[in-house]
Amino acid sequence: MSKTPALDSNKDHDYHPLPDSESPSSPSGSRPGLNKYALAGAILASTNSVLLGYDIGVMSGAALFIREDMNITSTQVEILVGSLNVCSLIGSVASGKTSDWIGRRYTIVLAAATFLIGALLMGLAPSFSFLIGGRVVAGIGVGYSLMIAPVYVAELSPALRRGFLTSLPEVFINGGILLGYISNYALSGLPQNLNWRLMLGLAAFPAFSVAVGVLAMPESPRWLVMKGRLDEAKQVLIRTSESKEEAELRLKEIARAANSMPATSSSNWSGKGVWRDLLLRPTRPIRRILIAAIGVNFFMQASGNDAVVYYSPEVFRDAGIHNKKQLVGVTILMGIAKTSFVLVSALFLDSYGRRPLLLLGSIGMAFSLAALGLGSKFLEYSIDKPTWAIGLCVVAVCSAASFFSIGLGPITWVYSSEIFPMRLRAQGSSLAIGVNRLVSGLVAMTFLSVSREITFGGMFFVLAGIMVVGTIFFYFYLPETKGKSLEEIEALFEDDYDKDNRKMLLS
Repeated sequence: MSKTPALDSNKDHDYHPLPDSESPSSPSGSRPGLNKYALAGAILASTNSVLLGYDIGVMSGAALFIREDMNITSTQVEILVGSLNVCSLIGSVASGKTSDWIGRRYTIVLAAATFLIGALLMGLAPSFSFLIGGRVVAGIGVGYSLMIAPVYVAELSPALRRGFLTSLPEVFINGGILLGYISNYALSGLPQNLNWRLMLGLAAFPAFSVAVGVLAMPESPRWLVMKGRLDEAKQVLIRTSESKEEAELRLKEIARAANSMPATSSSNWSGKGVWRDLLLRPTRPIRRILIAAIGVNFFMQASGNDAVVYYSPEVFRDAGIHNKKQLVGVTILMGIAKTSFVLVSALFLDSYGRRPLLLLGSIGMAFSLAALGLGSKFLEYSIDKPTWAIGLCVVAVCSAASFFSIGLGPITWVYSSEIFPMRLRAQGSSLAIGVNRLVSGLVAMTFLSVSREITFGGMFFVLAGIMVVGTIFFYFYLPETKGKSLEEIEALFEDDYDKDNRKMLLS
């Protein structure tokens, strides 16, 4: 899809191209500094994402001890790991309607509180079925947090810094993964019936901190506008803008977008009719947006990244590393690589754009997974397990995780939260992220079973092929959104016919 210039309008509603360097959030055309208030709000909202990251990282090690302590099978381990991701589908789908009803801020509090309950249930679980119950509750909380954090940050952020700020949830996910790995390493020496309980139960502390800290955050200005609370929205925009004039310009653009959509400026508005407009009667631009959002979320999880992280000790054990302390130690290296590269991506998203980093990351993942497949296949037919082949597998896993953190990791959340029109954003994002969680759960619950049938090497070759297909999809269906306001982005998915219709409606 070709790049479309941003559009500006005059009093007669005649649209003309707006240079990339110019934005409603920067009237002078210069690139402003990072607004401290917007940054603080983004950090507080993104802290919720630590919970998912911690669970991903800690479960990779805790599963080793749970299997032995509870004497469960590989299939039960898959159910244990994948159940959180499948049940997060419930939270992600419900979060759109919930956030349209009670607001973005209180939805973040609800997400943290739900995960807090789940973490306590997991840490105190007396049996496998009780443990699964805790995973179900925690999964619902994870689903809520995965949708609401990027949407809230995107709606709060100025256009020229939105890429960096909206990628912060992925930065915190990777930070949580690293904390989970460190927790595994630090607690692995404790008695087997205690270590995994502490590993899982410790997640309750950040969940409580998030639930309390979020109360200091402002509400999303776009949600306030849709509820007819313009004065409150203006105050938030003044604090997140570089000047009062910029805030007024942003408010005028948001209000115009809200007024162009039916039943969105009433205090009684709660997202009614959105699913019909998304699925039953979508316009052509909305259909293209839906395909792009669902596609990038599908390939994010079909890449197998979460499964590789969850089961990395199994992969390394198959490669020839058998000491549990060494297995957990190697995962820390992978966590450091993921966290480092997601920070690099976040810092350059607003400079280089979404598309270049996404394409670089997906191409790099394809090559890394292919190299991992080659190393695994060689070890399958090798009796003495040479050190160089084990090293190749370790490097390839870290490389795949790093390229994921450059591309699909942060950009999926950024893209999903910014391309939907304001009225459809929360529930459209929840639908796309629902697909994300469903695919994540299916991959996590089948990864070991499929790998037993076709070997780890064969599985990694399949994942490499999926990333090749994903790269082609990204190239043709995902336009660049760098520097555009949220209200301008819908125009990127319009063709000439759609633009002519919009002019007729506005005239």
